[in-house]
Amino acid sequence: MDLVNQLKVKIFSDGANKADMLSMYQKSFIKGLTTNPTLMCKAGIKDYEAFARDILSVIKDAPISFEVFSDDFEEMKRQAYKIASWGDNVYVKIPVTNTQGETCYALVKELAEAGVKQNVTAVFTLEQVWAVVDALVKGPSAYVSVFAGRIADTGRDPIPLMKKALELLKPYPQLELIWASPRELLNVFQANEIGCHIITVTNDIINKLSSVGKDLEVFSLETVKMFYNDAVAAGFEL
Repeated sequence: MDLVNQLKVKIFSDGANKADMLSMYQKSFIKGLTTNPTLMCKAGIKDYEAFARDILSVIKDAPISFEVFSDDFEEMKRQAYKIASWGDNVYVKIPVTNTQGETCYALVKELAEAGVKQNVTAVFTLEQVWAVVDALVKGPSAYVSVFAGRIADTGRDPIPLMKKALELLKPYPQLELIWASPRELLNVFQANEIGCHIITVTNDIINKLSSVGKDLEVFSLETVKMFYNDAVAAGFEL
C-alpha cells in the first residue's frame, strides 16, 4: 500500500452499494465517491433521494457526485438545484448531452455561474472538453469526467487525449479532470503518470490494490496452484 499512498492522482470510489460506499469512505486513500443512475439501478435502489440522503448522513466531508436523470434541460436544472442543496460536499453530475445529442453547455454555464458544483460526465472528445471548460470557468470547483476506459474500448489510446485535456484545464485550478471508467488497475498508475487529477475506480479494481508491487515469481506460483487446486476440486480425469 506504500506505493498507493504515494500516488498524486486522487482515487474516487465508484459504486451504489451503501455498505461498500461506507467501507470505501473509511479508507485513507479514497478521496471521494461517485455514483450514477445505472449503478443505482443495478443495486436495486428505488428511492433516489432517500438513498442519497442516507449516504450523506454519514459522508459529510468527502466530495460525492449524484447525477440528474431527466432528458429535458429545464427539468435537469430543477433536479440539479435540488441535488446541490443536499450538502456542501455534493457535486451534481450533468451528462454532456441529452439522449437527443443536444449539448448541455448552456445549462452547465448557468449552474456554474449560480455556484453549483458540477461533475460533467460522459465526455469523450476534446471538443466536448473544451466546451465544458468554457462553460465552467466562471463557477466553483468542478470536474470534467472523460470516459478514458470506454475510449480504450474502441481501440483508441486514451492517453494522448487525456494529456491534451489536462492542458485545456491547466489555466483553471478550480477544474479537475477525471479519468472515468478504468478497465484495470494499471489505469490508476497511467492516470497518475500523466498528472490526471482524479480517477474513479470500482470496488473490483480497488480490491486489486493488494497486488501492487507483488513479487511476480510468487504471483506465478500462486496462479499455478490455483489451476491445480481447481482441477482437483473439479475431479478432472483423463
